[in-house]
Amino acid sequence: MELRHLGHTGLRVSRIGLGTLNWARGSGEHASAGQYGRHEEHEENAADQLKTFWEAGGTLVDTADVYGDGEAEYLLGRLLDNLVPRRDLVIATKAGSVPDPDRRLDCSRGHLLAALDASLERLGTDHVDLWQLHAFDPATPTDETLQALDTAVSSGRARYAGVASFSGWQLAKAATWQLASSGPRARLASAQMEYSLLQRGIEREVLPAALDLGIGLLPSSPLGRGVLTGKYRQPGPPPAGSRADSDRLAMFVEPYLDEPASRIVDAVAIAADGLALPPLQVALAWVRDRPGVVAPLVGARTSQQLAAALSVEGLSLPEEIREALDDVSAPLHRYPDHDWSEL
Repeated sequence: MELRHLGHTGLRVSRIGLGTLNWARGSGEHASAGQYGRHEEHEENAADQLKTFWEAGGTLVDTADVYGDGEAEYLLGRLLDNLVPRRDLVIATKAGSVPDPDRRLDCSRGHLLAALDASLERLGTDHVDLWQLHAFDPATPTDETLQALDTAVSSGRARYAGVASFSGWQLAKAATWQLASSGPRARLASAQMEYSLLQRGIEREVLPAALDLGIGLLPSSPLGRGVLTGKYRQPGPPPAGSRADSDRLAMFVEPYLDEPASRIVDAVAIAADGLALPPLQVALAWVRDRPGVVAPLVGARTSQQLAAALSVEGLSLPEEIREALDDVSAPLHRYPDHDWSEL
C-alpha cells in the first residue's frame, strides 16, 4: 500500500487506516463465563481484521481509550507481536473524552497524562506513534491541554501529537500556540475529522486551516456511516446487523437517510455501475484523494468488509467521475466561508 507523510512530519503512514471502534462492541476483558464464547469470537474477528490489514500493507491503526471503556486498546495490545510485529504498525490513540454525564470532556493535564499511561498499559507498549486529543475541551485552558501534549512527546511516550473533532478556529488556535510558544513543542501533525461525500462541512474552515498549517487530515466515517455503500437504498426495514438496525446506533445513521443524501448515494451507485465497481470503493477513493487527506480510517465489522475496502488501493477515479461527485455533493458556502475572489 502506498505510504503518505502525516502532515509536515517525517512519519509515513498507509493511505488507508484501520479504525477499531467496532472492536469494542463485543464483551470486554472481564467477560462472564456465559459470555466467553462470544468474547472469543469477537477477538478472533479483530485478529482477522488486523492480519488482513497488515498483509495488504496497512500500517495506521486508530483507537481510543473510551472505545469499549478501553477494550479496543486492550484487544489491540493482545494482538501486537503475537500476530503482527509492533514495529510494523503506526499506533494512534486518543484521550480526553470521558464517560461522565456531567462532563463529556476532560483535557486537563492530569487527566490526559494519566489516560496516556493507562493506554500504554492496555496496549502493552512503551509509546504510541500518534496521540490525539479526542475533542476540544472549553473548560480547560488551551495552553494547559497543549502542555500535556508537549510532555507526552518530550518524554517519549508519544512520537507525534494530533487532534480530533476540532472546529476551524480551535485547530488554528491550537496549532498557532504550538508554533508561537517558546520551549519544546509538539507540533500538531494531524486532525481527525468526519469527512465523506455526505459530510463535507470541514471544507469550510477546518480543511483550509489544516492545509495552511501543514496538518494532515485523517477522515473518519469516510463511507458516510455506511450509507454510501448503498445498503439503505432499498425501501423497507434496514438490513439486519446494520447500524440503522441497532437501537443504540440508528441515531448516527438517521441524518444521512434524507432526500439530499439519497441523491448523493444514487450518484455514487450510478458511478459504480459505470466503472463495474462496488459503491464503497468509489466513495472511499473519492475521499482518499481529496486535497489534504492523508488516510481515511475504515471501521469494518468483518475482515471480508475490510478486504473489500482495501481493494480500493489500485483505483483512481476518472476525472469526470470525480467532478460529477463533487457537484452533486457540493456543500453550500456563504459569507464568510468563501474567498473574496469568489465575489
